[in-house]
Amino acid sequence: MDSFVFLGFGLDAWITIITVLGMFTVLLFTKLRSDVVFLCAVGILYVTGVLDAKEALSGISQTSVAVVGVLFVVIAGLMYTGVLQWIVKHLLGTPDTYTKAVTRLMLPVAALSSFLSNTTVVALFVNIVKMWSKKLGISPSKLLIPLSYASGMGGVCTLIGTPPNLIISGLYEEKTGEAMNILATTIPGLFCLAVGVLSIIAMRRLLPDRKAPEDAFEEASDYTVEMLVPSDNKHIGMTVGELGLNTVHGGSLIELRHFDDERILSPVPDDEPLMGGDRLVYAGQIGELLELEQTHGLVNADHHVFHYSDATRGEHTLRTAYITFGSSLIGTTMGSNGFEKEHKLTLVAVSRRGNRIEQSPREVVLQAGDTLLLESLNELKADTKAMSRDLHFFDSEEIPNISWRTLASSVVMIAMVALSALGVLPLLQCAILAVFAMFIFRCCSPEQAMRSINWDILMIFACSAVLGIAIQKTGIAERMATGILDICGTNPIVVMTAICFAGTFITEFISNTAAGAMFFPIMYEAAEKLGYEPFPFLIALMIAVSSSFATPIGSPTHMLVYGPGGYRFSDFLKIGLLMNLIILAANILIVNLVYPLTPLP
Repeated sequence: MDSFVFLGFGLDAWITIITVLGMFTVLLFTKLRSDVVFLCAVGILYVTGVLDAKEALSGISQTSVAVVGVLFVVIAGLMYTGVLQWIVKHLLGTPDTYTKAVTRLMLPVAALSSFLSNTTVVALFVNIVKMWSKKLGISPSKLLIPLSYASGMGGVCTLIGTPPNLIISGLYEEKTGEAMNILATTIPGLFCLAVGVLSIIAMRRLLPDRKAPEDAFEEASDYTVEMLVPSDNKHIGMTVGELGLNTVHGGSLIELRHFDDERILSPVPDDEPLMGGDRLVYAGQIGELLELEQTHGLVNADHHVFHYSDATRGEHTLRTAYITFGSSLIGTTMGSNGFEKEHKLTLVAVSRRGNRIEQSPREVVLQAGDTLLLESLNELKADTKAMSRDLHFFDSEEIPNISWRTLASSVVMIAMVALSALGVLPLLQCAILAVFAMFIFRCCSPEQAMRSINWDILMIFACSAVLGIAIQKTGIAERMATGILDICGTNPIVVMTAICFAGTFITEFISNTAAGAMFFPIMYEAAEKLGYEPFPFLIALMIAVSSSFATPIGSPTHMLVYGPGGYRFSDFLKIGLLMNLIILAANILIVNLVYPLTPLP
């Protein structure tokens, strides 16, 4: 078995290659959870003997993984004390040109993303940018892509700004015993950010001018029609199911009120009997719904029960959400998937690329990026966290109060960064002390802290590091590095550019964390074979694997803005491909200026 060699790779190497390629395929073409897919890949490498138990479990014990987990709690302290909300409120202002608007948006977002999760920052800004764009008279689609790009470019400015920086720096420390400074990527990152902002301004014509999806809801005041059951209706006593009233031509029944009962039934069960004086509320195409007067003897009530502008009227809550990539709802209809019943809500309307779909909402075959108008009773508030894999809600029910704790959490964060940057304490120790301080000042509770930890991301992070070890151990990294040198020659800048270009391309389709872990050994081996210190090569790699601009699946932040911006897949390609090339060139230039290549001793 050990003697097996094919195309220069041994059996263990081929098992690793097939496992990694299979993992990518599953992630791209199925809806399986990413953390489960990564965990299965590591399991295959362990069971087949490519990795021993210590190596397979080494990702969990990595310092960089622990840092990410602890930082989730620090970020929770900032969120629950309203730091981010305060910054947003006081920084955007009212610029009078698009250039000023983009600058006022991208710079604060990049600054926040340098220290916080860029996904958290974008999630906070999405609704604010939508409202801000209306105030400025600019289409949200002109600002939401720059919002997502800014978060990615800001994240590379510090080691804690994005997971790939932490995983690459952690692997570098394991290889060399030297820890990177938390601000090692700051100057290159700021330069690329400046180039990125200027590029967005120069290429603004490539940004689409799309209608916001919820505008389709706001422009149509009538979503619902209320039908009354006359006391002499011949169908009284029959059930809703027997009469086929739950789903009718042109719409669906979203609630029922009995004449002698203050309760509101929503969703309405099929076995609910119809009584005189009942009020039935339908959503869909109003003209077609009024045909119920002829078909079922119902009459139109005096007024509509609610409109979109009455977002929280009495017993009702109307909320908007968009369907995320990988959602189990894609390709199904609400009338067949049981989602409404499971989460105690009702679909009122569907918008696609800014236009309301004029058919019964529950009959629409749902697509990624569709915006849904959902209704639920206040007493049955939908658990948005339970639906987070399928839907992303535009609003947030957690509105923190600005208080002295807002200042306290800010000071704690600044102190953490300063102590680490000055080399007083290692980053992990600084982060743990920051968590203790957040608890002492009651910036967040232990329960809130535990809820804030994204275990999915931690699992992907740990497994990515293990896959990187397998790539190096099996000789794949060395062979790939040799192959790149054979193609590109011995010019270190050409080799650096080639590997960074490959990293930028790969990260359009897989997580940047996985790309960073897998390209680390290749870049490290290539630098050593050329006879240079790997440090500058790895700084360039950090920026490259976080520079995914060309596809909406290239970054979680792109997915956050895809639905709200009413974008199409091609919208990212038009401007993103150019951005990839521009930032790659800026990256190689600035890294070689700030960190000149140094021959190995």
